[in-house]
Amino acid sequence: MEKRSFWRLTGITLLAWLSVIGFDFLLHAGILAGLYADPHPFLLPPERAFVLIPVGYLAFLLLVILVLWLMVRLKISGWQSGFIFGLQLGALIWAAFTISLISISTAPLTLMGGWFIGQTIETGIAGLVVGAGLAADKLRKILIWVLLFSIAAFVIGILLQNI
Repeated sequence: MEKRSFWRLTGITLLAWLSVIGFDFLLHAGILAGLYADPHPFLLPPERAFVLIPVGYLAFLLLVILVLWLMVRLKISGWQSGFIFGLQLGALIWAAFTISLISISTAPLTLMGGWFIGQTIETGIAGLVVGAGLAADKLRKILIWVLLFSIAAFVIGILLQNI
């Protein structure tokens, strides 16, 4: 894999981050929304949690940077290889995180399971986009797919909130 320019790697990072944010919205605002409905001492009140969403998205940016850095160092490219790598890395990271939270908090097991599965998929999506970006000559096609995916995830997330 040839050396990549800073701007190209930045573009790949932003595309992967946007795809992760799109899926994250679908996951938390749609699929897992019911788990946040009841007050729980482990969770912040909804109003406070909503204000802090950008902090969570910053954490995902760091995760995407980690995925990109590792994939470049390990010479992994292509969307399939990236997706598999992302799933494997995500499963290890989120299993460790979930187990640690279970060991020290009152977090409901259903929420922890949802986070583990969802965040593992998110890391897989990051790997998919990074791998596709590293293999592609141009990022335009990937940009279109990421935009379509993210828009669809937001729309489905909103629909799930209202059903």
